[in-house]
Amino acid sequence: MSQKWVFIGDSITECGRFEDPQDIGDGYVKMIQDELALKKDVEIFNKGVGGNRVTDLAARWKQDVLSLKPALVSISIGINDVWRQLDQPQMKQVYPDEFEAVLDNLLAETKHIGAEIILMEPTIIEENNESKGNQMLIPYVDIVRELAAKYEATLVPTHTAFLQTKKTDLTTDGVHMTDVGNRLMADTWLEAYFATERN
Repeated sequence: MSQKWVFIGDSITECGRFEDPQDIGDGYVKMIQDELALKKDVEIFNKGVGGNRVTDLAARWKQDVLSLKPALVSISIGINDVWRQLDQPQMKQVYPDEFEAVLDNLLAETKHIGAEIILMEPTIIEENNESKGNQMLIPYVDIVRELAAKYEATLVPTHTAFLQTKKTDLTTDGVHMTDVGNRLMADTWLEAYFATERN
């Protein structure tokens, strides 16, 4: 019987899944699925929803994650928690303290059901390391790293990979991925997963 793996996050994870009859989309999740097809007997569920912040994940965690009883949960969140502070400053914001508390609770619930946890660093806001968005993102990236250590989760260094890559045209608008950006996410995920695989 194949294992259930859940990938959850925002539009970067969603990436066309609602237009796809297979509900996988055409982003990094699809690329990971294709790479694993010959190596692992897994059933992949894409639970990305555009616009989501960590508080939105919390609202649907029981239905979209826990109810599936997954063997592995991969989480990519944090971009909108920062981006909303820039493009919609009038709305209630999710600042680092709340981000950490909510994500901590989700990870505790996930650990409780015995699922392996993969935590992806938030990627980038603008393809400029010194952009205001990327500077504001730093504490959120640090929180993800700290919680990965706390819960003995596999950390996928996606933020680091994007800052260090020499490739260009990673995003269509500073946030959403091109094929090149999705490939970088998928490759970084696969490298981290297989580097820490216990089998």
